[in-house]
Amino acid sequence: MSLTFHWFLPTNGDSRHVVGGGHGTPATVSGRDRPPTVAYLSQIGRAAEDLGFVGALTPTGAWCEDAWLTTAMVSQNTERLKFLVAFRPGSVSPTLAAQMASTFQRQSGGRLLLNVVTGGESHEQRAYGDFLDKDARYRRTGEFLEIVRGLWEGKTVDLHGEHLHVEDAKLARVPDPVPEVYFGGSSPIAGEIAAKYVDVYLTWGEPPAQVAEKIARIRALAAKQGRTLRFGIRLHVITRDTSEQAWAEADRLLKGFDPETVRSVQAGLARSESEGQQRMLALHGGGDRAGLEIYPNLWAGIGLVRGGAGTALVGSHDEVAERIKEYHALGIDEFVLSGYPHLEEAYWFGEGVLPRLAGQGLWQHPFDARPAPSAQVPFAS
Repeated sequence: MSLTFHWFLPTNGDSRHVVGGGHGTPATVSGRDRPPTVAYLSQIGRAAEDLGFVGALTPTGAWCEDAWLTTAMVSQNTERLKFLVAFRPGSVSPTLAAQMASTFQRQSGGRLLLNVVTGGESHEQRAYGDFLDKDARYRRTGEFLEIVRGLWEGKTVDLHGEHLHVEDAKLARVPDPVPEVYFGGSSPIAGEIAAKYVDVYLTWGEPPAQVAEKIARIRALAAKQGRTLRFGIRLHVITRDTSEQAWAEADRLLKGFDPETVRSVQAGLARSESEGQQRMLALHGGGDRAGLEIYPNLWAGIGLVRGGAGTALVGSHDEVAERIKEYHALGIDEFVLSGYPHLEEAYWFGEGVLPRLAGQGLWQHPFDARPAPSAQVPFAS
């Protein structure tokens, strides 16, 4: 089985520095370096599909451009790249969401993947008119997915749930293929929803032992439902010809963090209701490189200024490939990656790491039968 790699569309702006934001915190000013225009995002998308990434994740929230509208436009400038559209169930009716997904599939040639985000921050949800507490939002997500999946199967759906009510709901045209549903969440109720409804369970980039525990827990819950899931991980990457070059880049990013911004972001994230976000915060071992390398080649520095995914694989192409193999051995088959800036870092990974994985039979280019390029050998100094 070939590993699957997805990239990221920075709809909050891109930069040679880390662009902060997410989980109720605003995007940092560095996001203005490269505004998230359709032209620039399309450039990233075309690079990603040429390099062999299957899809690209787009975030959701007030800190970034709308994922549905942006990917619909970028899809017209790409050919095969799929779009892992982050979507909050409480923002639109399930019948309309099912219809939107069906339309997206037809107009894009079947290139939609749906990343269902329940929403971990009540204050941000209230800005969108959603006043449910966290557990209630997860229960609503379950009802939402029950309705949407029934509609995608061509059923007429009647549901009078705790939060959602539909009568005689039916789609005139079902999506073909049915979009796969991606989902993440570390709380007990999130695990229950994942086990019943989703195709791919996503975790943020925690050390392998913690990832293994999470996979085992979700796998057991799914087995009780008579289901099997795939597992994916969300990480940033800084990969170079040598380890020294990669860590020099991590150090450069770290030096660019304004101390006041770090304090402000950390104070905001400390109030997060998301169990996953609190797990990310707990990984910080200090403000220097030694404290932030929480596992070999796993760096928690990104999380100092960014909500959500806060860890990066840092190292030589061979070292990063080894860490990917280590996560794969735990059960991870899909990797959702990003790096600053996203255009250049896609090439560093695509030309440096993917050929090494291909040479070991772990990856093949998903769009054609051409052989992967040979791994680049560093120039002698």
